[in-house]
Order: sequence, then C-alpha cells, then structure tokens
Amino acid sequence: MKRYIKRFLPLFFIVFAVTALSCAGRIDGSLAANGSAALSVNISLEPGITALIQRMFTAGGQQGQVLDGASIARSMSEAPGVSSVSFRNTSPSAIEGQIRISQISEFLSPASGSGFITFEQTASGGRCVVNINRRNSQPIIKLLSSEIEDYLNALMAPIATGEEMTKQEYLELVGSFYNRTISNEISSSRIRASIEFPGTVTRAAGGTISGRRVNFDIPLLDLLVLETPMIYEVTWN
Repeated sequence: MKRYIKRFLPLFFIVFAVTALSCAGRIDGSLAANGSAALSVNISLEPGITALIQRMFTAGGQQGQVLDGASIARSMSEAPGVSSVSFRNTSPSAIEGQIRISQISEFLSPASGSGFITFEQTASGGRCVVNINRRNSQPIIKLLSSEIEDYLNALMAPIATGEEMTKQEYLELVGSFYNRTISNEISSSRIRASIEFPGTVTRAAGGTISGRRVNFDIPLLDLLVLETPMIYEVTWN
C-alpha cells in the first residue's frame, strides 16, 4: 500500500473531497439554460480522516497540506466538460473554490457521448437526470483520473471496482483495513448540495424543491457502494 501513497493520495481526494468524504462540506451552484454550470465548494475533513492522511504522509516521507487545493484543481481541470477549477486552502485539511463546467451533459462523458448526465432544455422547460450505477461508475472514474481509478481499486471501493458488495460489507472492510473510526466517519458523512436551475422546478426526484433551487442530502456510503443505482431527476418550467 505504501507505494500508492506518494502518487495517488492527492488525486484520490479529488473524488472524496468534492463528494464530502468524511467531512463537513457544502456545494452550491447553478445550472444555466445552455447547459453550463458553476459550483462553489467548501470542504473540511473530519479528524479521523485527517489523522489517517497525516500518518500516510509521514510513512511516505512527505510533508504539506492534507488536502492540496492547487493539486486537486490541476487534476480536475483535465476532466471532460470542465472549463476551469480553482481551489485554495483555508487550512491544511480544508479547501474552498469554484468549478466551472462548460456543458453538463459532457461532464465525465466518454467519446461515445453516453455520459451519466442527461440535460434537455426547450422553450417550455427543461430536464436534468443524473444516473450513477455499478455499470457506468468505472468509466466515470477512468475519465476523471487514472490515478484515482488505481487508488480506489487498491481500496476495493465498489464505485471503482464494480464489485457487488453491501454497504455493511464495505464498512466492515474499511474498519478492518483502517479502523472503526474511519468507517464510522464514512457511514455518517453526507453530500449536501443546493443547485439553482434555469426555471421554476416542478419535480425533483431525490431532492427538495425551493422555487428554482433543489437541495440534495445524500449519504456518502450510498455513492461509494452503489448497492442500488443513484438516480436524480429534476424538471422545470
């Protein structure tokens, strides 16, 4: 495992920082009628995860930020559909910044165009669907970063491996590999996001509606394991 630390650790946390792995995190954003999007991200890691990374750094002879905002931004800026990324550190284990997406339907989409996000806008309204499952999660990880893919495979995370595993089985695996504190933090972590859409929202499967805005509160464990597909659909006038 030590051979993965120097190469993969900063990139590994692109996935988990943006989705609030074991952390206090907030994502606020807006989706425009032309399919572009802008996100504001604030993230700070929980104590157990912070201590784990620090131990990894020490074992690998490294020093520096637990979360490296500049490194995360450089890696994310190369992903399909991303026009710009800017992060800064507010502490060694906390970052904040912005992500701008040029076309939401192209975000992490393979060359075939069959991405995990569907976006439609007409004169009378629009629709956006996000569908993440064990079949498409591996291509998503590959397009985000090969390093992330390798590290998540080393951790045997179902979102990367496609392995059929229950949430309880995964927590037991993490608890035995690291410790129960880490598995408990993962179990209690949630992805909280508030997104504004181009019109008044009429339906939000998986979220709560507030005018043109939809609020999402998603257990991180559901995303990591994908025991069932994660499907979120929003329509607006």
